[in-house]
Amino acid sequence: MTDADIIVIGGGAAGLIAAGAAAREGKDVLLLEKMPETGRKLLLTGKGRCNVTNIAPKQTFIEHFGTNGRFLQRPFAAFFSEELLALLKEQGVDVVTERGGRVFPASGDARSIADALLAYALKANVRILTRARVMAIHGDSGTISGVSLQRGEEAHVETVQAASVILAAGGASYPGTGSDGDAYRLAKALGHSIVPIRPALVPLTTLGSTARELQGLSLRNVRVSLLVNRQPVADAFGEMLFTHFGVSGPIVLSLSKLAVDALHEKRDVIVRIDLKPALDHRKLDARLLRDLDAHGKQHLHTLLKGLLPRKLIPVCLAQNGLDPAKPAHQVTAAERGALVDWLKAFQLPVTGHRSFKQAIITAGGVDLKEVDPGSMQSRLVSGLYFAGEVLDLDADTGGYNLQAAFTTGWVAGKAAAEPN
Repeated sequence: MTDADIIVIGGGAAGLIAAGAAAREGKDVLLLEKMPETGRKLLLTGKGRCNVTNIAPKQTFIEHFGTNGRFLQRPFAAFFSEELLALLKEQGVDVVTERGGRVFPASGDARSIADALLAYALKANVRILTRARVMAIHGDSGTISGVSLQRGEEAHVETVQAASVILAAGGASYPGTGSDGDAYRLAKALGHSIVPIRPALVPLTTLGSTARELQGLSLRNVRVSLLVNRQPVADAFGEMLFTHFGVSGPIVLSLSKLAVDALHEKRDVIVRIDLKPALDHRKLDARLLRDLDAHGKQHLHTLLKGLLPRKLIPVCLAQNGLDPAKPAHQVTAAERGALVDWLKAFQLPVTGHRSFKQAIITAGGVDLKEVDPGSMQSRLVSGLYFAGEVLDLDADTGGYNLQAAFTTGWVAGKAAAEPN
């Protein structure tokens, strides 16, 4: 294997765009990917459709990353959604914008994005070596000199020299795609601090059998609040899903990082569901009273079909201690009040979360204080650059995380190609 000007570690969203951007500046770029092909994780994003970005303005984007979002101000000024979509269009990819400003390939197939990024790199003459695992990055005396790698199942370790290395090997989520935490090991070996990693955008497990009884039920237009030690800390409106182990779906995933952190701190966590967010307590009580008066002879189980999905009715009745066969006109004011309270605050205690295998992204990573946001270059090791999920940057769903990967990759690639 011949030496290179720049080595890119990782053939995902950040790595492919970084390699292409650097090679277009005339540099000899070698991309090393441990898996048999590039772009494997991209194929899983957006339920296989690949939510590449969002049409939200820069400031809104930044807010979705929380306090660490400020780090992205300079990178987004250089390469943002407009530039990304122009790049994809050059590769023949048309896009569509859907609810919430989410942008998808018009094909509806994530493969079109993975193929386009690979073509972008190959057209720039990037050399790509798959089944190549980087064992170490050499940064003697604070300056990059190359990497050591193994090919396939070979035990032999070879060294490839390069003046710059872009570390874009992903996080620890979906390890089957190659994103197995290797990047943190490589960064830490060069002296970088790693903010503790944990699963983010991850389903939550809940206490008891309630979720299992509701398995497969999807709720739309509900508001979910996250309670930590009985105090509400965040909420989200939209769609959620019950599973055999707990809860998932877009709004649960968006709240999951706070839940994960609270659980790791041994705090009590509860998911509270407002099943009728369009109605306050008074209006919901008035509606229920009207229904009870108008259908007094109906059994309570039947009457509740106008308020709840069929699968949720037995849970509602059981948790409120109500007889399904009770005639509506016999429901007392106290029972009606309890029903209203339950409809506005159906609660599930959270006991844990699923593993990195089911997490969409990784929270934590290389400490941003040790990275220059204008170039993505390490402040500790000259010639070392970071891009993508390896950084301590994570947002909720909607295309924000992928845009950050594309942006940091492009900035790192361009900066690494600049004359020293």
